[in-house]
Amino acid sequence: MKKIFFIIIIALFSTGKSFSQTKKENTVSDSQNVFSRPYDYVNDFEKILNPNQTASLTNTLKAFEKQFLYKITVVTTSTIQPYTSFPDYALELDKYLAKDPKLDPTILIVVSKELRQIQVQSIDLIRYKLSDNDTQSIITTYAVPEFKKGDYGKGLELAVEQIMSKLKTY
Repeated sequence: MKKIFFIIIIALFSTGKSFSQTKKENTVSDSQNVFSRPYDYVNDFEKILNPNQTASLTNTLKAFEKQFLYKITVVTTSTIQPYTSFPDYALELDKYLAKDPKLDPTILIVVSKELRQIQVQSIDLIRYKLSDNDTQSIITTYAVPEFKKGDYGKGLELAVEQIMSKLKTY
């Protein structure tokens, strides 16, 4: 009787581990948790724009989308965790936003003051209007000088204006 009781006790304690819950680790592929915030035209998660700059840029982007059907989305962020590179973060954010037709941007501009990075993602269909070289030139000529002065709102406004003027052509 003692042997049977002992075997039952051992069996109960040894199976306890298989029924216990373990915490799921966050993975890079789990973008739902990383990008689970609501998104609009201007998303200043890093808080580098003042309310007037955010409102002005939002109005500009809304009007442009209404007239030309190109949606430009701006996101500021202070961290790219769990990603290790800024381009990877921007690419995954673009993929995440593309899942929802209401959020899917034609152009996504991701900026980090803290990380001193900017990345522009665009759909392939507009490359004939706005090449990678055009984008690089716009960023270095219009955005970066203002960023260096600390005026991220003006830098983004100037860069967006130039991007919109390129998209209006043809």
